[in-house]
Amino acid sequence: MTTCVFVQIRCTPGTTYDVADAIALREIHSELYSTSGDFDLLMKAYVPTDRDVGHFINESVAGIKGIERTLTTLTFKAF
Repeated sequence: MTTCVFVQIRCTPGTTYDVADAIALREIHSELYSTSGDFDLLMKAYVPTDRDVGHFINESVAGIKGIERTLTTLTFKAF
């Protein structure tokens, strides 16, 4: 089983495409979108239930050069 999470990513100005490329190369996402507003990218990922979501984000996403901030939204049972 997995937990679906959405990660909003704010990039350093001018680095959005580099950050998106780095995420794509790591193959950690299900979907990745460019967005408007306070964040530049929206990533959808499925985290195995036996993994800690915080560690997953820290190890897989937060260390990518060009990321200023992330905001992670956990999902629960779909209706």
